Amino acid sequence: MSLTGRIALVSGGSRGIGRAIALRLAADGAQVAVNYRRDEAAAQATCEAIKAVGGHARAYRASVDSLPELESMVRELLADFGAVDILVSNAGIASRGKNVADTDPAELERVVSTHAFGAFYLSQLLLPQMRGRPRGDIVVVSSTAARTPMPGGAPYMMAKAALEALAATLAVEEMRHGIHTNIVAPGLVRTDMGDRLARALANVQDAAELNSRSPYGRVCRPQDVADVVAYLVSDQAAYLNGQRIAVNGGGSALRELR
Repeated sequence: MSLTGRIALVSGGSRGIGRAIALRLAADGAQVAVNYRRDEAAAQATCEAIKAVGGHARAYRASVDSLPELESMVRELLADFGAVDILVSNAGIASRGKNVADTDPAELERVVSTHAFGAFYLSQLLLPQMRGRPRGDIVVVSSTAARTPMPGGAPYMMAKAALEALAATLAVEEMRHGIHTNIVAPGLVRTDMGDRLARALANVQDAAELNSRSPYGRVCRPQDVADVVAYLVSDQAAYLNGQRIAVNGGGSALRELR
């Protein structure tokens, strides 16, 4: 699935799912801009891992819930790379697992802004130049939680539902410009954030403790998500648009906890 000649931006690309996506797109030939919010060392490590196998990557700091920071970042990366034709909106944070009655309104604002507003801002900033590329791809990393209500997760589920609404709108608005917009919706993934979600919702310390409840005997891995993203932006998926692919093995480790 060659992506040679294409340029990707992966938000939240320094760790977890984002890192796996950045590495996979680079392995398929794309040049990759790795966005991070705080962990510069992790972002640079991701870039160095890409360069070690002959790829090209650069790290860019910006908090995706800040439009001014994203505007500055996009100007810098377009000056460096010349264009972006693959946008993977992956950056996200977990909510704290409290019921609606006990949730701090500031937490709701922070979670929704990170997931949904950030993806909106990045799409808006990159679409004008993406329309002039031979092909454009936007992939948003959502969650099965967007359609699987569970107690204690309202901010996160609301954020992911809004993110999916954005993607559905982009799919119909930008189709005429040759841009594909699709959704990847993992279940619980074994990452730092996945561990936090597991602690909040399942009272376990590590998502891997739910392996026995998961399809095929294991919780989803970041690479499982990255493989689907790589497929969606490849020539093999040239006729896919407006699709939502659940990457959860056909089930959910957390579903039994409702």
